[in-house]
Amino acid sequence: MPRFTNIDGSGPSPGGAIFRWAVIDRITGRRRRSPGRAEVPQVRADVKLLSRPPAVGDPARITWIGHASWLVQLDGVSLLIDPVFSERISGLIGRNVPPALRPEQLPRIDATLVTHAHYDHYDRPSVRAAGARAIVGRGLRVDVPSVELGWWDADLVGEGVRVTYVPSQHWSRRGLFDTNKTLWGGFMVEGKRARIYHAGDTAYFDGFAQIGARFAAIDAALLPIGAYDPPWFMEKQHMNPEQAVQAFLDLGAKKLVAMHWGTFKLTDEPLDEPPQRLRAEWRRRQLPESALRIPAIGETIELARGG
Repeated sequence: MPRFTNIDGSGPSPGGAIFRWAVIDRITGRRRRSPGRAEVPQVRADVKLLSRPPAVGDPARITWIGHASWLVQLDGVSLLIDPVFSERISGLIGRNVPPALRPEQLPRIDATLVTHAHYDHYDRPSVRAAGARAIVGRGLRVDVPSVELGWWDADLVGEGVRVTYVPSQHWSRRGLFDTNKTLWGGFMVEGKRARIYHAGDTAYFDGFAQIGARFAAIDAALLPIGAYDPPWFMEKQHMNPEQAVQAFLDLGAKKLVAMHWGTFKLTDEPLDEPPQRLRAEWRRRQLPESALRIPAIGETIELARGG
C-alpha cells in the first residue's frame, strides 16, 4: 500500500522525535511541567432535544461531546464525528472529563465520520457503538460498513446532506508498520441552510485558504486549539491557538468553534491554557466577539445560514 503525503509533499513521521520528547527530554528536565488534570467547563447535554435532528430548513445543531467528538444534526440527519466514548485512548491516556453523551443517549446516527487513524480520533468500540455506516479516508479499515474518500471526494447522507473529505496537514499511524498508509483529513458538512467544517487534526497550512476558496460562507469552523507544546515537535502536526485564529481568517468562516482541548492530556501545555491564549489572540486582532465560540463540553450550538 502506498504511503500518503500532505498537499505540500511532506509526510511527517515523528519516529525519533517521539523518543526525544517522551524519554530524553523528560530525563533531562527539558519538558514543560503542567498538571495532568484541570477544570474544564461542562454542561449537561440536552438529550431530549438531541433525540431528533432538526427538520429540513430548521437551524443546524452541533454538540461538543469532548476532544474532537461532535454530534452534528441538520436537515433530518444526525452525524457523529470522531466519536471517542472510551475511558482511555491507546490503553494509556485517561480522560480529564467524561464524554457529554454516552452511546445509549445518542439519537439514531445516519453516518459516523472518522477523520484519521490516530487513537484519539478513531476509537473502534465507539464507532461500533454508534451503529451506523462510516465515512473515512482512503485505506482506513473500520469494523462497520464504510465508504472511503480521497481529498475533495464527497458522499451524500440522507436526502441532501453532502459530506466532503478535505485535506489537513497531519499524518497517520496505529501500529508499528503502517505509518501514513491511511489518509488523514477533515470534513465539510453541507445542508440546505448550514455549512460546517470539522478540521480533524491538523497543523497550520496553506490548505485552509484552498478550502475557503472552494467552500464559501462556512457557518462554523470547528478548529483544534490544543496539543501544541513543545512547538519543535508539535508544529508539524497540530495548531496552537494563534494559528487557529489565522486558519479561521484564511477559511473566511463566520464562526470559529474551538475543540481538541481539555479532554486528554496529550502534550505539555496545561489542559486549560488553549482557550486563554485563544481569547487573548482574538482580542489582540480585534475580532468580533460574536464570531468566537468556546463551548462547554455538552453544549449545543444552533447554526443558521446568515445567522
